[in-house]
Amino acid sequence: MFQVFRKELMWGGRRLVLETGKIARQADGAVLATYGETTVLCTAVAAKTAKAGQDFFPLTVNYQEKTFAAGKIPGGFFKREGRPSEKETLTSRLIDRPLRPLFAPGFINETQIVCTVLSHDLENDPDVVALIGASAALTISGIPFMGPIAGCRVGFINGEYVLNPTLDQLPNSQLDLLVAGTAAGVLMVESEAKELSEETMLGAVTFGHKNFQPIIDAIIELAETCAKEPWPVAEPPANKVAIGARLRDAVGPQIDAAYRERNKQGRSNQLDAAKANAASLFDDEGERAVALKLFKDIEKDIVRGAIVRDGTRIDGRDTKTVRPIECQVGLLPRAHGSVLFTRGETQAIVVATLGTGQDEQIIDALEGEYRENFMLHYNFPPYSTGEAKRMGSPGRREIGHGKLAWRAVRPLLPSKETFPYTIRIVSEITESNGSSSMASVCGASLALMDAGVPLARPVAGIAMGLIKEPDSYAVLSDILGDEDHLGDMDFKVAGTDRGITALQMDIKITSITEEIMRVALDQARDGRRHILGEMAKALTGARHDVSENAPRITTFSIPKDKIREVIGSGGKVIREITETTGAKIDIDDDGTIKVAAVDANAANAAIEWIRGIVAEPEVGVIYTGKVVKVVDFGAFVNFLGSKDGLVHISELAAQRVGKVADVVKMGDAVKVKVLGFDDRGKVKLSMRQVDQQTGADLGSARRQPEEAQAAL
Repeated sequence: MFQVFRKELMWGGRRLVLETGKIARQADGAVLATYGETTVLCTAVAAKTAKAGQDFFPLTVNYQEKTFAAGKIPGGFFKREGRPSEKETLTSRLIDRPLRPLFAPGFINETQIVCTVLSHDLENDPDVVALIGASAALTISGIPFMGPIAGCRVGFINGEYVLNPTLDQLPNSQLDLLVAGTAAGVLMVESEAKELSEETMLGAVTFGHKNFQPIIDAIIELAETCAKEPWPVAEPPANKVAIGARLRDAVGPQIDAAYRERNKQGRSNQLDAAKANAASLFDDEGERAVALKLFKDIEKDIVRGAIVRDGTRIDGRDTKTVRPIECQVGLLPRAHGSVLFTRGETQAIVVATLGTGQDEQIIDALEGEYRENFMLHYNFPPYSTGEAKRMGSPGRREIGHGKLAWRAVRPLLPSKETFPYTIRIVSEITESNGSSSMASVCGASLALMDAGVPLARPVAGIAMGLIKEPDSYAVLSDILGDEDHLGDMDFKVAGTDRGITALQMDIKITSITEEIMRVALDQARDGRRHILGEMAKALTGARHDVSENAPRITTFSIPKDKIREVIGSGGKVIREITETTGAKIDIDDDGTIKVAAVDANAANAAIEWIRGIVAEPEVGVIYTGKVVKVVDFGAFVNFLGSKDGLVHISELAAQRVGKVADVVKMGDAVKVKVLGFDDRGKVKLSMRQVDQQTGADLGSARRQPEEAQAAL
């Protein structure tokens, strides 16, 4: 029934299997990729024709994790997978970025790639498996794809590169880098590092590129046995050259003049006018559509030619100069930490908020549930680019940019043990013209220090660009939005003055050389150090204490066998403490207690309450308590928070007491002295040996005459 094609190889000490022909046979291409015991089904389907009037390539990549892959049932009320998680969104982007540049020019049919995790061995991350499977599915599908590509994860443990480190190895690695590309070169890099040098990072990229070459060979061999016939690609219109020549003569000078305008909005207005002029040149709808496609090519030629020819950029800078930077810390009076970071026409308001353990994000991942105490959220409202658009929930771009900034800052944060706060950063982009994600890195670093978070060192980020022509190239520091749009590379590097903490690279051409990456890294280091110097003019390090608006957290320990008493039945006791004092309380299983409150009095009241609960009564010590029960033979008094003891009727007062109710009633505040414990461990108390007004101990004064009388 099935005609199955398989390719197996050992890779990084584990078996990789690519199989097709059994599952999802109606897709244009379908590959079941298995690495270890992690299995991902990858499918590729494209529409047979492009939609009329469409002028872009609608590629969609959907990576989805099924909880049954790890033997789990989804949490929540509905008990089924819902909206994509952050991991699913980021992995979808990860697969999309190296694939997109390799589709044949002119192919604009709607294309969808779906990668479904069917099995997870909790050892090998499915993201690399999904990327390889997607590449294989496209390669055998017949869709005009100029691949294949492959990718791998690279770690750096004990001074050595590690191919595809397992989930258990990654916590001990100084690097988590994912690299993808073709046989010819690298197309995409995504990484988090612990202040590694440029040389170490470049070595990791080349190590990864070398080690995924066997995968590319395996995909080619699989395709040689089962690939479908390649689809025809639409030929360019016969009159394309003539249309291009007419367009260049008519609007070329207008486009050239627009790119001499240094203000982004002014430049945008001039380009819109040029585009309208271009459309008006042609009455035929088909010719008009071709002309509007060629408009971008003319833009590219003008901008790229000026940069490569004489090093002149759109805003007049040379290739290495960073735009003017201004930083204002303490921007918002009630925020725990805030900064307005402006670099040229890119601006971000970045705010740091400190919370407690109750504010940690609970993440239900395939690998298991865990808690995250550092969050960084990036928002990109349409007004930041002078546009009016519908606003909705964060999209893939917002999630991806926020995660990149998160990776850049996280290695410098203090440990949870030394700084027991939950930290949330929000970056609101208020202006955008080039690398708002790197502005978010710089702003996050300053906002954290403004909030009193003891960062090991400040972090900064810079975006690099590339213009590559057949016989020359230019690497650009701190690229503008138009330079990103019309260039060949978006290369973002973040780190400290000691090394790199995050690196992200996307290539829009088929590949770049090691030499270009080395130049870009060295130029980025110089730019990063310049930005750090500008940031230091506002703040050189963390403030000595957290903001007065932030909660103060006090940490102390209690015996583990006392945890139940502090919590109380159904949480009754701890709920009463928090409601009465207003403090927040976190209790760990090892007996560590964190009490947080903005008001010091509230924190102290909660601390004393808890210490009273866990304290053991001492014989001879006087305590203040409350009468909680009256019986014929005495009164029960609650003291030390949750301790009860009996004041026998004979210990209520110095004189003989006929009825207990004559001395005390329910709710009375009294002072009691611990006499000892009965055979069952119950506490015996006395009121008659304590002055109820002053709390003085009367027992020793009374014993002295009695002892003298006994001596006679």
